[in-house]
Amino acid sequence: MLQKCVSNRSLVNGQAVHGHVIKCGIKPDSHLWSCLVSMYAKCGDIFCVQQLFSQMPQEDAIVGWHALINGLVIEGNGEEAVLLFSEMLKTGVQPNKFIYATGLKACSMCCFLNVSEQMHGQVIKFGISSYLYVGSALVDVYAKKSEMEIAKEVFVRMRQHNAVSWNSLLNGYVRIGNGKEVLKLFFQMTEADIRLSKFTLSSVIKACANLGNAREGRGIHGLAIKIGSVLDRFLSTSLIDMYSKCELADDAYKAFIGIEYPDVVAWSSIISCFDQCGYAVEAAELFDSMRKMGVWPNEYTLSSLVSSATDLEDMRYGQSLHAYIIKLRFDINNSVCNALVTMYMKNGFSQDGFKIFNALRDRDVVSWNALLLGFHDGSGSETGWKIFNAMLLESLKPNKYTFISVLRSCTNLSRLNQGKQAHAYIMKNGLDEDSFVGTTLVDMYANCGDVGSAHQVFDSLNGRDVFTWTVIIAGYAHIDQGEMAIRIFCQMRREGIKANEYTFASCLKACSSLAALISGCQVHAQVTKMGMLADGFVASALIDMYGKCGCLKEFERVFDEATTRDVVLWNTIICGYSHHGLGLKALEAFQLMLEEGLWPDDITFIGVLSACARRGLIKEGQCHFESLSKVYGVTPTMEHHACMIDILGKAANFNKIEHLIAKMPFVPNSLIWQTVLGACTVHGNVELGERAAEKLFELEPHKDSTYILLSNIYAAKRRWDDVLKVRIMMQNQRVKKEPGCSWIEVNGQVHVFIPQDRSHQKTAEIYAKLEELGRELTLRGYTPRTDEVLHNVDEDEKKESLLYHSERLTLAYGLISMNPGRSIQIFKNLRICKDCHSAFKLFSDITSREIVVRDIGRFHHFQNGSCSCADYW
Repeated sequence: MLQKCVSNRSLVNGQAVHGHVIKCGIKPDSHLWSCLVSMYAKCGDIFCVQQLFSQMPQEDAIVGWHALINGLVIEGNGEEAVLLFSEMLKTGVQPNKFIYATGLKACSMCCFLNVSEQMHGQVIKFGISSYLYVGSALVDVYAKKSEMEIAKEVFVRMRQHNAVSWNSLLNGYVRIGNGKEVLKLFFQMTEADIRLSKFTLSSVIKACANLGNAREGRGIHGLAIKIGSVLDRFLSTSLIDMYSKCELADDAYKAFIGIEYPDVVAWSSIISCFDQCGYAVEAAELFDSMRKMGVWPNEYTLSSLVSSATDLEDMRYGQSLHAYIIKLRFDINNSVCNALVTMYMKNGFSQDGFKIFNALRDRDVVSWNALLLGFHDGSGSETGWKIFNAMLLESLKPNKYTFISVLRSCTNLSRLNQGKQAHAYIMKNGLDEDSFVGTTLVDMYANCGDVGSAHQVFDSLNGRDVFTWTVIIAGYAHIDQGEMAIRIFCQMRREGIKANEYTFASCLKACSSLAALISGCQVHAQVTKMGMLADGFVASALIDMYGKCGCLKEFERVFDEATTRDVVLWNTIICGYSHHGLGLKALEAFQLMLEEGLWPDDITFIGVLSACARRGLIKEGQCHFESLSKVYGVTPTMEHHACMIDILGKAANFNKIEHLIAKMPFVPNSLIWQTVLGACTVHGNVELGERAAEKLFELEPHKDSTYILLSNIYAAKRRWDDVLKVRIMMQNQRVKKEPGCSWIEVNGQVHVFIPQDRSHQKTAEIYAKLEELGRELTLRGYTPRTDEVLHNVDEDEKKESLLYHSERLTLAYGLISMNPGRSIQIFKNLRICKDCHSAFKLFSDITSREIVVRDIGRFHHFQNGSCSCADYW
């Protein structure tokens, strides 16, 4: 009757029962005293509790105290229970092992760690720490405070163990994320013949989830089936979570359908699983089934559903879901609103995202991070930095996701100074050792051109994964430091890190920039071995590498063997043909791309227009340029206009060039004026060349090519005073001309030559070979084009300088070092001169070899006395 009064919180009825006990002269035993104390305490009459304690025999008082403290623990009032325990000690009552166990349980429910340590000292003093209940309670309190070394020591010292003590220890290791120790303990527990409960299995399943260990997780699942716990909703939900984190959506769904009557927690778990595994449509279908079953969603269900809607990129569905959330009045819930902000921001609806964000009452770090997601790419990157500053003004502490978004904004804007400020904040917040943040920092520094800092951050990171390695390799490849990129790639392999498709693509880009064919072939072999040839990024990078190394057969073979050809792959082949001067093949590839039903993009037309420029296809070029917007809906960019100017410039149509520049919808940049100046240099247009040079002096005053080209225009007209003025300008601006050089790779070693170079160990043989070639040229009627020597010197000196250009020295070395009949590939950092071009055509016929020269602008394939450019470059 007293227990019924407690459950109804009926003090009057409880007093009536107590009165009846007194009236009938019943002498309470310890159990009845305990029930009376519990009734008055839980009904809030502390005065009567104190009176009862004064009336109780000393031997029964401890039972009453235990009942009172245990009652508070059962109700979840840990702090009150600890305070009452202290009051009990003040009355002089000596606790027994049961009260100590209950007191320790109360400590585990609140933050009174000091009190629990004092109790631990007392139980050691009284020699009861190894008793089952006391030991289990001690293990639990230390485990909940993540003091696992102490918890395990207490556990080991216990005389015996039960399921409670094992579960407490297991839960502690789960809490700190030490899944390996959980599995180790679980195997020990099974060997000790402890009866396994759903709580035990749930803890072990959580450990498997944290480790991503699907194999052990499936084993625990099998054990759950064996002991008949698999249909339990609590355990099944843990299984769903485990399979979700192991990205095994099918297994998670099987666990879900095994639940007879799934509640909202189970539904939320499976919807979250499908969302995390990328099954957005299936997540939406599950939610529809959940509604039909009459189960109402909670904030976790809706948050997962909104997250899946984000990936669907169907804003009509997303907006209808938003309306449903408002209808259920979850639009004031932080987690749901944060998910909505993320959805709108990621799909480009920044104004809607801002509205939800501004309406939030309690904005947390997650809210700000969701807002930042819409502003770390594109034109909104500037806003991203402002949002970050506003967040700091609200005294919120950024987390790693905040800094990742901020750093991406800095990367997109190439704002190195802001990136350094963000780096300082990261170090201040102790996040500089986080691998994700560190990888983003490396990416930011590399893309902003500060590879020294990027490498410094890279070296400081512990546990570098494939993404970190890929970012630093891509960074070096991006700034044309291919040699370093390849070196780091080799180091990554030595450290046992397996490359992914992005790593290979970045390394191949580095090989392309260096024209390092041997290294590129080695990477190709690794790609084949790992079965990544079908990947679009890798296939495109391979085609580009072979194209830039001058290997047209391999270039075409990789393209022909590609299983799927997307726009990127077609763009690579079109641009490759264009770069080799094979304009007709480039246009043919463009036509085949259209026939396969693919829609060209802006890159496609850069390749097409470049092909027209390099083959002098003026009408075709104009036709394709006009079709950009009219037929394909592509807005012509600065690069397209530069290509069109190049086409017109090759034909010396300077009036049309000026007309096109005047009609451009944007202010011409350095690329436009550089193209104009190049055309003026070829055709000797002094007036327009001077205007173009003036514009370039304003835009890029420290670029050497502008001064060189203008000087060449004057020199061709024998205006030596103007040539001198240009050189004085260079000196005043401290601009130095990049020295011309050529190089060749023989037996895996690169040999570099400069004009009139005599530093090579085979100089005598090289010059002897050149003299031999010179005699052959004379017999073929060759006459040096001394007009190409733009220096004020006599004819003999001009002829002398032409004979020993770097590409000729390189060719001579190739001829004496390589087997007869083998193609010779030469690379040059500047444009090949007209005299060397004429000579190389004859050299190819004299030596019966194909000679391939890649200069700064294109490839020249010399064979049988002619060039692939048809003398149009």
